[in-house]
Formats: sequence, structure tokens, C-alpha cells
Amino acid sequence: MRAQGTNQVLIDGTLAEKRPLRHTPAGIAVAEARLAHGSEQMEAGTPREAHCEIALLAIGDPATWLAAAPVGSLLRIRGFLSARSRNSKTPVLHVQTIEFLEGS
Repeated sequence: MRAQGTNQVLIDGTLAEKRPLRHTPAGIAVAEARLAHGSEQMEAGTPREAHCEIALLAIGDPATWLAAAPVGSLLRIRGFLSARSRNSKTPVLHVQTIEFLEGS
């Protein structure tokens, strides 16, 4: 099955936790982490508090960048959502770019 359509996420948050950097058998860097987000969004003309934590998965260069970020860092993540695995449909944000927001 080939899916079509837009799948892009841009979210700011705080790096809540991360696992140690690992490598695939082919030597490709892989990093897993969780991002905590909190903001105020408008919904039906009314402000609403939006809070969540989302799982991050970074592969290749983004994995190296994520591994270098200290827990507590304020980050802007751009990527796409996909199921965690074939057996789990829980969404994971696959990181394509990371922007460090400290001092912005």
C-alpha cells in the first residue's frame, strides 16, 4: 500500500529524556528520545492549553545532533509521523531537522 499526502510536523519543546546513541549493524547512528511540549493554541476562537510528550526517533546525522543535546534543552523539531513498528501503531516523530532554541 502506497500512502499519499502531507505528513510534516513542526514542534517546539523541551528534551525530556533520551536514550544512549546506538548504531545499526550497518553503522548508522540511531537516537531515541521524548520531547515535552506546552503551549497555548486557539481552538474555535478560544485559547486552549496544549500539553503532550511525543517519542522521537532520529537516524543518521539528526541522531548525532539529538544525542549531543542535553536533557532540558529547548528544541524545534521538524519531521514526520510514522508507526513505531509493524506491530505497534503508536506514532513516533521521525526527526529530520533539529534547531536549538537556547538564547533565541
